Amino acid sequence: MGSVRVEAAGSIATIVIENAGKRNAIDSRMWAEFEPLLARLAADDAVTVVVVRGAGTDFSAGADITDLDRILPQPPDPTVSDGGIMTVAEDAIAAFPKPTIAAIDGYCVGGGWEIAGACDIRIASERSTFGITPSRLGIIYPVSGIERVVAIAGPAVAKHLLFTGELFPAQAALGFGLVTKVLPADGFWEAANEFAQLLAAKSQYSIRATKEIIEAMTDGSASAGQVAATWQSVASKDRAIGVEAFRAKRAPEFTWNGGEGG
Repeated sequence: MGSVRVEAAGSIATIVIENAGKRNAIDSRMWAEFEPLLARLAADDAVTVVVVRGAGTDFSAGADITDLDRILPQPPDPTVSDGGIMTVAEDAIAAFPKPTIAAIDGYCVGGGWEIAGACDIRIASERSTFGITPSRLGIIYPVSGIERVVAIAGPAVAKHLLFTGELFPAQAALGFGLVTKVLPADGFWEAANEFAQLLAAKSQYSIRATKEIIEAMTDGSASAGQVAATWQSVASKDRAIGVEAFRAKRAPEFTWNGGEGG
């Protein structure tokens, strides 16, 4: 039986997708676990960065095909999003207020890519394999997932990947803009953790404001200027801490975590 669980280490929480023997394919129960799990992490001021990864040697081979009728209602239900619980999970990741990193090793295909694509940053091991495969199954990829591929890689690349359903290696994913770093397989998890620690040490006030501003710019949900103005009104000591540390030529120790008095 598959699971989606959280492993916490300091200010970094790792969401682990696990379905042994199925390359971490995600069944209907697992898809439904993402939204409440992310809500808990969003409310936890001790968590500043979230990493999403697969257990073992794969990120996720996508939706569990043996459970597809429960994942994608048949016939389609006009009262729910076209991707059903897949889209609910994807949107919960995309709307998560804190920085998210998809640490990708092995297969990241179909619904696995949908999860990774909703994260803010994607890094991959050199042995990773990617694919967006609805044309192999005779299904229509969720609109939100298509929108995200177009936003990340552009219309031409999105059409190529969605039309062909081809599998491609990490270096090709880097060329398409789907990932920002390709790292050696040996030591990949240590490098992924170091990257998460790097983000955790930065000003979370700055990162979270920037994340909302970029989202406003790209999805048109709000005026980027209005979002920036709202964040400017939020009380934070981070600016003073950062400037003082810069003048003293030492690393800053930022305090803002979304709670009061930071």
